[in-house]
Amino acid sequence: MKTVSDLLEILILEEIGENQFNGLSKNVGSPNVFGGQVLAQALNAANRTILNERILHSMHAYFLETGNLNIPITYQVSIIRDGGSFSTRRVTAIQGEITIFILAASFHKRQDGHEHQIEMKSNVIPPEDLQSWSEMVELYGEFLPDKVLTFLQMERPIDFKPTELFNPMEKKDLPPFLDVWFKLKGDSSKLDLATRQQILTYISDYNVLSAALLPHASKAHYGNTQMASLDHSMWFFRDFDFNDWMLFSIESPSTSNARGFAKGDIFSREGKLIASVAQEGLMRPMK
Repeated sequence: MKTVSDLLEILILEEIGENQFNGLSKNVGSPNVFGGQVLAQALNAANRTILNERILHSMHAYFLETGNLNIPITYQVSIIRDGGSFSTRRVTAIQGEITIFILAASFHKRQDGHEHQIEMKSNVIPPEDLQSWSEMVELYGEFLPDKVLTFLQMERPIDFKPTELFNPMEKKDLPPFLDVWFKLKGDSSKLDLATRQQILTYISDYNVLSAALLPHASKAHYGNTQMASLDHSMWFFRDFDFNDWMLFSIESPSTSNARGFAKGDIFSREGKLIASVAQEGLMRPMK
């Protein structure tokens, strides 16, 4: 996948029955289906059953089994409630006879109310002064572990620019904070809000668990640690577009019991808080 057009080909599902949809998968550099893809496809399925112009404001999901890249995923949507202000949907993702994923999503009609938000960090290095993943491969590829290099070399419809470059050869524990700029490739000017939210959800599964690995970087890395998303929650606050860089500011409050927890906020370039994310993932040291 090179641009947003390629991404939309997998995020927009085929309707195969009443409240039932099929989705295909794309390899993003791991042997299993990318969690962000399943999240976004499930939201596409849920949104297709919303007929009252309500807007997604929150979602909570569990990854139950690893997805097979070569088998279509069927998404079944249950209409739980259409109330006076909120609509709730439950989505079940199935491959063969195995349930691999479940999601609950809530949609809210537009309403006026009080408003405030936290501020974006003021000292973040701008994206123009940073290197993208592809530029990092060109400059440092020969020094990167094979697994990391293979992952970074994959073509993606998103550019990522971390504000700090971490040297895996230093074997040094680091603070549990990570700031990453990202920008969608291609023309996104005609996308409606629901589609933009689905794409943002897809992107939100990148980078988030990396913050949980940083405090253990002296001994743990992607080559010797089994990592997988266990659950994923997201809250959407404001409208946005993909015309400029956006910042994903992530922190990891805790790792324990072979699990890592991380949360983050997504801001526009101007500092508008768009969404918040929370995720717990498997972080099991491999013997």
